[in-house]
Amino acid sequence: MTSPSVSRRHALVLGVTGAVLLALAILLGWWIYSRENEPFTVDAAWNTLLAGVDSAPFTGLSQFMNVAGGVLLSSLIVPVAVVALLLILRRPRSAVFFVMAVALSALAVQVLKNSFGRARPEDILISSDYGSFPSGHAANAATLAAVLVVLLPRLWTVGVGALWVITMAFSRTYLHAHWLSDTLGGVLVGVGMVLVCVAVLAGWLNRERTRGGAVTDRVGRPSHG
Repeated sequence: MTSPSVSRRHALVLGVTGAVLLALAILLGWWIYSRENEPFTVDAAWNTLLAGVDSAPFTGLSQFMNVAGGVLLSSLIVPVAVVALLLILRRPRSAVFFVMAVALSALAVQVLKNSFGRARPEDILISSDYGSFPSGHAANAATLAAVLVVLLPRLWTVGVGALWVITMAFSRTYLHAHWLSDTLGGVLVGVGMVLVCVAVLAGWLNRERTRGGAVTDRVGRPSHG
């Protein structure tokens, strides 16, 4: 599991992009709050559309995603497993980056939830905590997907990550646990926080990547004599 080094210029671009995404999440939350938490037209239309869908496969998938994106699995079991894997692969700095991104993303979600206090849709099908904006499940999914792409930048990781995020966002609205704009806010927070963390730790992570590449070269180079 190796990833390319991040130049200072690239780190700056990533940091600015991440900050912009976080700012957009805050602005979206403020816009919703200024409307007295009334759903946008697209929120109401999407919620009404899904209310008319009665699909056992969609229900089963959404219930699975509800558990997969819950606190126990996405905030405890999966992070512990990922950290253990990174340590086995001798990537301790990547493990620190991962924990930092997940923790800060979760913290940002809770701050925004408690700051804006948006009400969830009335026809919610599951029990959930306080605050609809932003979606914590969507933020967790986006954080994990973005970290995966950073640590293993491949076309397939981008595809898998995007599919995971889209499926999570759909499931949250299918269960009427969130408005569509809540899931957008969660994705902005998740991706934005990962990019900021990459920018902050770029130089530190580069040294680990360089060492990893040097070890690989030595291991892979045939001996002579």
